[in-house]
Amino acid sequence: MKRPRFLPDNFTLILIGLVVLATVLPVEGDAARAADLLTNLAIGLLFFLHGAKLPTQAVVAGLAHWRLHGLVFACTFLLFPALGLALRPVIEPAIGPDLYKGMLFLCALPATVQSAIAFTSMARGNVAAAICSAATSSLIGIFITPVLVLMMLGAAVQSMPLGEAIGNITLQLLVPFVAGQIARRWIGGWVDKNKAWLKYVDQTSIYLVIYTAFSRAVVEGIWNTLPVWQLVSLTVVCCLFLALILFIVNVLARLLNFSIEDRITILFAGSKKSLAAGVPMAQVLFAGASMGTLLLPLMLFHQIQLMVCAVLAKRYARRPEIEAPAVAEPA
Repeated sequence: MKRPRFLPDNFTLILIGLVVLATVLPVEGDAARAADLLTNLAIGLLFFLHGAKLPTQAVVAGLAHWRLHGLVFACTFLLFPALGLALRPVIEPAIGPDLYKGMLFLCALPATVQSAIAFTSMARGNVAAAICSAATSSLIGIFITPVLVLMMLGAAVQSMPLGEAIGNITLQLLVPFVAGQIARRWIGGWVDKNKAWLKYVDQTSIYLVIYTAFSRAVVEGIWNTLPVWQLVSLTVVCCLFLALILFIVNVLARLLNFSIEDRITILFAGSKKSLAAGVPMAQVLFAGASMGTLLLPLMLFHQIQLMVCAVLAKRYARRPEIEAPAVAEPA
């Protein structure tokens, strides 16, 4: 039976299901503490496998395209936060202060890896540059994201000192990643052959964080304080915010005279935010705090960006092959 077009992908359906499950059956007490420990272990394994999957030579080779990477990083770590702060008079009244903090957290995150590369490939863009840009964005984000979060949210991160925040991120995310890079020498072949099912490790860690985060939020009464109109407003804000980002990124890439292939890479790498990196980072930076409202904007934005970028990638893919020589039709 063919899957209905209006039906979201399985990953999104499971996320929705976990939010519903946390609403009716939240994990509490000792079970919540055990779930947090399991989640931290899953996140460590996630970043270890990220390190084992990423070919070091691909990053080194791609770094030569510094103009493209510079623009992608500027869009990811400067444009997003600048717009998030500049549009506060419009966004905060529309969605409320708690969800606005979630929007700022979203703005501080690195770009996606898998989907940015997949969409670039689908659109016939510069895939090698996309691999390098997305991968290095995730690595740089380990250090830049805590700084941006502390600058923009301050006390919302429990007044955590900058050194402690970066230290926590380094210990829980970077150390496993580096260990994975080192272990790639021995397990890289096995990891490459088993990527199809290893992706479920990524998803499982996200599922655990979402369930535990929303369980905590439900126990604290999130659905009693978050009316439906705020969720609708948040959806509209995420759509408009993404549209604005896509427009600005595309204009900048054109003004700087990048080729069409590079513009595609910049568009998909510079306009996306990573749920896979954002959820573990929230677990570290906001430990002990309610993450339900902080993660809602990221979850919505993630799904919207996937749907919009899929449409854009298909449109780019239909462009004619200019390089191909014309073939005369038989008389």
